[in-house]
Amino acid sequence: MAIFSKLLTKTDIEKRLSFPTRCLESLPCFGRGHAVDFHVMDECGQLWTFRCTIRKKKNPKPVISKDWSKFVSRKNLDVGDMITFSKLENIVGCASYKIEVKKPVKLFGPQNAHTRRRHGSSAETSG
Repeated sequence: MAIFSKLLTKTDIEKRLSFPTRCLESLPCFGRGHAVDFHVMDECGQLWTFRCTIRKKKNPKPVISKDWSKFVSRKNLDVGDMITFSKLENIVGCASYKIEVKKPVKLFGPQNAHTRRRHGSSAETSG
């Protein structure tokens, strides 16, 4: 079951991954603390230890750190890449977590209105 999907931002790439507060209920229990470490498996089967922290004040604003920057570096992530966090439950009810990365499809050559007009694929006609 997917917990959340997100297009990565500059802050996600350079510092930490933020995600919606409503997703906290799908992560391990924080107990009385404001941080919890949990294991996440990527699509290649590598296990990562991420730390989810929340603010101690009113708005928890969860973020994932610890190993996140290593993950970003090893996966060569960039702004606009999509990640999906999922929770998997096994038969005994233990949860495990999975992260998947989807990079946008890059087309060859410039893809803008100016180029399309130059090659005659514009709906405009000259009169």
